[in-house]
Amino acid sequence: MNQRKKTKYVHEGQYVAEVEVELVDDDTGWVPYLSVSDAYKLDDVKTALRQGDLASAAKYGSIYELRPVAHQ
Repeated sequence: MNQRKKTKYVHEGQYVAEVEVELVDDDTGWVPYLSVSDAYKLDDVKTALRQGDLASAAKYGSIYELRPVAHQ
């Protein structure tokens, strides 16, 4: 069983969270996959962003605000 770090981006509304998780590689044929705790972490971040609770979301990684760019 191998584990490797991966950055996942969670987008909700005008915010994006950059969260580091570990992907697991093994011989089961269902690879790569997240651990249950990392899957819950991504769900918690998405819920926090949806509720506008940036402080809670920031516990798991960096938070970015998306802004529209005017074009002509």
